[in-house]
Amino acid sequence: MSVLTPERVEQRLVNLSKEIDYAHDDLVQAEARYHKAKSAYELGMARVRLSFSDSDTKLRVQKIEDLALTTNADAFIELNDAEAMVKAARGNAIRLRMQVDITRSVGTSVRASMEV
Repeated sequence: MSVLTPERVEQRLVNLSKEIDYAHDDLVQAEARYHKAKSAYELGMARVRLSFSDSDTKLRVQKIEDLALTTNADAFIELNDAEAMVKAARGNAIRLRMQVDITRSVGTSVRASMEV
């Protein structure tokens, strides 16, 4: 087992800082993809619902919603995929913040033990 020094703790914090920057970039991209997918999905749903407003056929609201959803299935899948990516990116950012907190605590302990 190697000795943990303040320099190693500092290097770990530097590395985590870089990881946080990358994680932030990933989250920004995932958020942009999500909002683009959400807009496409909602517009597609609205188009289908509106197409039935001119129809003489009386359909139940649920049937119209089901038809709109099946018509926009690809957009719905893309939206859910984008949402999952946002959740994963947020989870990664939280994980990195926790690692920073833990590393800071370890660094404090290492410095205290070296002073003894």
